[in-house]
Amino acid sequence: MPTDRISDPKAIKIKRALISVSDKNGLIEFAQALNTMGVEILSTGGTSKALKENGIKVKDVSEETGFPEIMDGRVKTLHPKIHGGLLAVRGNDDHEKAMQENDIREIDMLVVNLYPFSQTVEKGADFETCIENIDIGGPAMIRAASKNHDFVSVITDPQDYDRVLDEMKEHDGCVSYDLRRKLAANAYALTATYDSNIASWFIDQTGSDDYARRISFSGTLQQELRYGENPHQKAALYLDSTKRPGVATASQIQGKELSYNNLNDTDAAFELVAEFKEPAVAIIKHANPCGVAIADSPLAAYKEALACDPVSAFGGIIALNKTLDADTATEIIKVFSEVIIAPSVSASALEILKAKKNLRVLTTGSLPKPSAPRTMVKNIAGGLLVQDGDNGIITREDLKIVTDREPTEEEMEDLLFAFKVCKHVKSNAIIYAKNLATVGIGAGQMSRVDSATIAVKKSLDAAKAKGFIDPLTKGSVAASDAFFPFADGLITIAEAGATAIIQPGGSMRDEEVIAAANERGIAMAFTGMRHFRH
Repeated sequence: MPTDRISDPKAIKIKRALISVSDKNGLIEFAQALNTMGVEILSTGGTSKALKENGIKVKDVSEETGFPEIMDGRVKTLHPKIHGGLLAVRGNDDHEKAMQENDIREIDMLVVNLYPFSQTVEKGADFETCIENIDIGGPAMIRAASKNHDFVSVITDPQDYDRVLDEMKEHDGCVSYDLRRKLAANAYALTATYDSNIASWFIDQTGSDDYARRISFSGTLQQELRYGENPHQKAALYLDSTKRPGVATASQIQGKELSYNNLNDTDAAFELVAEFKEPAVAIIKHANPCGVAIADSPLAAYKEALACDPVSAFGGIIALNKTLDADTATEIIKVFSEVIIAPSVSASALEILKAKKNLRVLTTGSLPKPSAPRTMVKNIAGGLLVQDGDNGIITREDLKIVTDREPTEEEMEDLLFAFKVCKHVKSNAIIYAKNLATVGIGAGQMSRVDSATIAVKKSLDAAKAKGFIDPLTKGSVAASDAFFPFADGLITIAEAGATAIIQPGGSMRDEEVIAAANERGIAMAFTGMRHFRH
């Protein structure tokens, strides 16, 4: 019953608690505090043992139910005395009569977290072991207690222990209705996430290529963000269960808080550099690269990437696929940047970067695998669009040379490089590249010709900054993320000075495009693979 020391008329004094947890962080201190406040504790198995070993008075659930734990612990809390105690509506005559007739006592608090299913899967356990780590009794009790939150406090997260104890200490052992509702909402989110992870894993185990009849996605809150894409939008970062190396799981070792746009752009940058084994650097603005290069060293790659579009690089995101060293850090801080992400940063480089205290510096420890399967989800009004990630990779053996002239060895290397970059540029995408560095990027235009033209303009601006007359595209190769519907796009690229082109092919006018390339002495390769990115 409520006391006069708390204003909430629906506050419930905690007299009995059932505790059964896999995650024992903070458990002993929490249970000791409950004992001190006179709360009777019921418990099971390993939790009961841990509490008793620390001098905490505990009553075993089997003693309460009069029924032993059986079937290797699969059945221990699935009993009317437990679920009746959790589900009984206080003040309901029928419920109270049933409790009296069946010797069921009220349970005011449930403290449960679940078998570590996802952690077991991550460790590479076999099928049977994973199955045994699917919790049954825990979710059943959590759902019961959450449904009956009018009378029961359900705690599923150790980080809520102090919050609950503070309220109980302040209000003579009572928990408010408002807090019970919040705890119940968190508990239902836990069971939903837990079942979602199990369902996703089980579907994978079937080996079917078809999408499941029902699909769910889950995440755990990592941080609330200052705002979304714009200041009037709320936003947060959630972690999924994939553990893919990247910005979401990176360690931030310097700089102010990352924004929604920072996270989105940094993800795009890091996924791009992960495509390459050689030292690679990408500079990203608004989810599109403004410069990408591979070279013998991160420093050389950074200089070449910056040279592609030094104006747009201002305030950009820089991604490296190798350790950031002191020489590269010294060069990077000459231009204002928002974020740097790399697998690791040397101690000497970090000392240099400290001069820019607001510069966010992230380390991931490793790189994501471009070929690894993953699922991409996008909201549309009334539904979700779900697709496989674009993990397509093109090699020389995949190319079909369709022109009279074949690419030179140098052109071939640049073509493959450019097509990898193209995969990470918003459609319509045109990339000019030379010596394994981008020299012009056209992105996100409604016309492929416009993308080609914008890339040349950017290239000319960069050339003028170096004191050159001709655009950097002269003598380059070009990549297109999709086929040319007409020859005009190819002609624009040829006029920019490109000598070879890589594109998927498959247009109704391929022959017309090939003929235009042959007339201009341009080598052209078809990949048979499109890389739209919207």
